[in-house]
Amino acid sequence: MCGINARQARHLLEAAPTASLPMTYQQLAEALGFTPPRTIQRVAQALEALMREDGELGRPFIAALVVSRQGNLPAPGFFELAVALGRFPVDPSRHAEAYRVELQRALAARDGR
Repeated sequence: MCGINARQARHLLEAAPTASLPMTYQQLAEALGFTPPRTIQRVAQALEALMREDGELGRPFIAALVVSRQGNLPAPGFFELAVALGRFPVDPSRHAEAYRVELQRALAARDGR
């Protein structure tokens, strides 16, 4: 079961205009009203809860809609959890491609396609 921060994050990601996605961890932290300290850590914890929930239900990871400012990819923790949940290949050289596929799946699911 997801906590309140995770539910709020899901709502924000589902309601965000498609043109604003993916958003950064900082943008999501600000949208959630998080203030220092540990803002990004709290965002990461919420997104990890959403990944676990989505994984259990066989849904695309809505957390794929959030990326780091550097590199336009999620943080390493996203990939580690995606591998642990059996969704991504273990080989790190295949993570970027797996992420691109997951991002498209998450966008399509969000937009009802």
